[in-house]
Amino acid sequence: MDIREIRRLASSGQYEVSIHAQQERLEDDLDLTEVEAAILNGQIIEDYPNDPRGPSCLISGKTGNRAIHVVVGWAPRRTQVLRVITVYIPQSPKWSDPQTRGEKK
Repeated sequence: MDIREIRRLASSGQYEVSIHAQQERLEDDLDLTEVEAAILNGQIIEDYPNDPRGPSCLISGKTGNRAIHVVVGWAPRRTQVLRVITVYIPQSPKWSDPQTRGEKK
């Protein structure tokens, strides 16, 4: 996935948010403007081109002082519509820092 295309779609509102992403967003007390900001200033840190549900990637971005992770892919059966699959605040032990996965046990 291309970060420029992802940013273009996000900034023009051409995205949808999965039910799972909505639930996670609310649990972490994030609003959609924060999710958009993380996409617009973030970088792809993991790419999942062979995901069985379709190509997707993990974006690490910031809003204010908070790091946010957003997994995006393509909306099913819709051309050029981004889908926010999940969103969360990266935390230990799963993440050592916003760009580095923690140790697997």
